[in-house]
Amino acid sequence: MSSVTGPPETTVDELAARIADGCLLALPKPDAGASMAAIRALIRRGAKGLRLWCLPAAGLQADLLIGAGCVASIECSGVSLGEFGAAPRFRRAAENGTVRVVDSTCQAMYAAVQAGEKGMPFVGLRGIIGSDILAHRDDWKTMQNPFAGDEDPVVVLPAVRPDVALIHARLRDSFGNLWVGNAREAVVLAHAAHGSVATFEAHYDGNLLDDERMTAGTIAPIYVEAAAHAPKGAWPLALPGTYPADRECLAGYAAAAATEDGFAAWLDRHALGTDRAA
Repeated sequence: MSSVTGPPETTVDELAARIADGCLLALPKPDAGASMAAIRALIRRGAKGLRLWCLPAAGLQADLLIGAGCVASIECSGVSLGEFGAAPRFRRAAENGTVRVVDSTCQAMYAAVQAGEKGMPFVGLRGIIGSDILAHRDDWKTMQNPFAGDEDPVVVLPAVRPDVALIHARLRDSFGNLWVGNAREAVVLAHAAHGSVATFEAHYDGNLLDDERMTAGTIAPIYVEAAAHAPKGAWPLALPGTYPADRECLAGYAAAAATEDGFAAWLDRHALGTDRAA
């Protein structure tokens, strides 16, 4: 393999150390390149006060961090384990008020982060006018469309530029490019964030940008501060095109995390101990 000209590779634990306590940490949805290897590393190092921003919905990544006491707030359009039910640690934290929950919608989150990606200060959005969510978001403003002659209200959202985006890629090439396939959330977050860190499945000997079939799903190294090789790095979640979700493990988590003791035991086995990935 030829030498890498992008940011040098690091370890997963060193990658997690780059994610500062209290930062605005952006995570893609569970099936769009979730770096579970780095989530476990964050828990092992005892991260605190993270402000999660999940595009657009959250799942196991957020539930683990919340249950481990790493999270101060979370903004997303919803948190669940999908077919495995509610996210137990998120639900308990929301009920107890130990984590601040900032409610949003899918379209608002995509619009705000795309504005951040483009360097815009704000973006207009119509679809949430008349919804109850506006009563709970004092950072969203309703204004008159300045280009309309008649009454034409529009909601204005501030652009979002996360401190750090954390993603898991399928490939990293000899020049530091990352390939995430059709996981567009990972691409947008990497572009919008002040800095991105990534784990990846495998090395690619060559230049991903030389193959037009790969370019649309490739993130250039200018957007990535550090990368760590982590085979099965999305486990137990799926990495589409590479491996499926570990349904047995996810079902076991949903059952165990219903109680404090069960969650602690699962965490010890799969994050703090040595039995982490199949």
